[in-house]
Amino acid sequence: MHFVVTNDDGVQAPGLLALTQEIRKLGKVTVVAPDKNWSASGHVKTLNRPLRVKEVYLADNTKAYACDGAPSDCVALPILGLLDETVDFVVSGINPNANVGHDVTYSGTVTAAMEGAISNIPSIAVSLDAPEFFSGPLDYQPAAQVARLVAQKVLENKMPGNVLLNINVPYLSFDDLKGFLITRQGLRVYRDELIRREDPRGRPYYWIGGEAPTGVPEEGTDIGALNGGYVSVSPISLDLTAYGCLDHFRSWDISK
Repeated sequence: MHFVVTNDDGVQAPGLLALTQEIRKLGKVTVVAPDKNWSASGHVKTLNRPLRVKEVYLADNTKAYACDGAPSDCVALPILGLLDETVDFVVSGINPNANVGHDVTYSGTVTAAMEGAISNIPSIAVSLDAPEFFSGPLDYQPAAQVARLVAQKVLENKMPGNVLLNINVPYLSFDDLKGFLITRQGLRVYRDELIRREDPRGRPYYWIGGEAPTGVPEEGTDIGALNGGYVSVSPISLDLTAYGCLDHFRSWDISK
């Protein structure tokens, strides 16, 4: 198996290194990741400028490819022929903070996996539910082990087309994890705030700030699983159709 490992935090991020080392136990790994941080970038595909790729080395001397495009570009390029061999599996992560609920629409980590799913390639995204303002180095090893276990299950079982797995791991030791739950997206609660400031010349500029988001820990959801100490595994479909609303809108009888 040939795995492409990527992320949205940049090619030198420690979560990417931990993930690469663990996924390598399952097969050949090629790292293609952004040359800078693309957190909260969403599903970006670069079409209006050239993309550049250069060889770099990770902290353990693993050769990698750094791309000046978005995380989804880092998946599209190897699928389209950047590498000499086909891509069998895409693994994205490890993000230092959870990607739950509506986060999946913002997350570069998740949307990189979406790019693989669009091509019907088995794809997973892995995020660690570390404290928002944690100081010091994070321990990514438990989440990397979780990623390997889920990837192994994907290899052993058929993965539906146009579906990815969004995995969120509590910030606990591997032994302290209570288990795995298949979950749905929960309700993320954002507390964004627009902050207006002025530069030295008196011109306004803006930050989107506010408190860290929270969520409703409802049973059966990704947020609920994390709150209970479980690994959340959420199947995410690329079909965003609101099927439950189709009859409602058909009843409008829109015509010229």
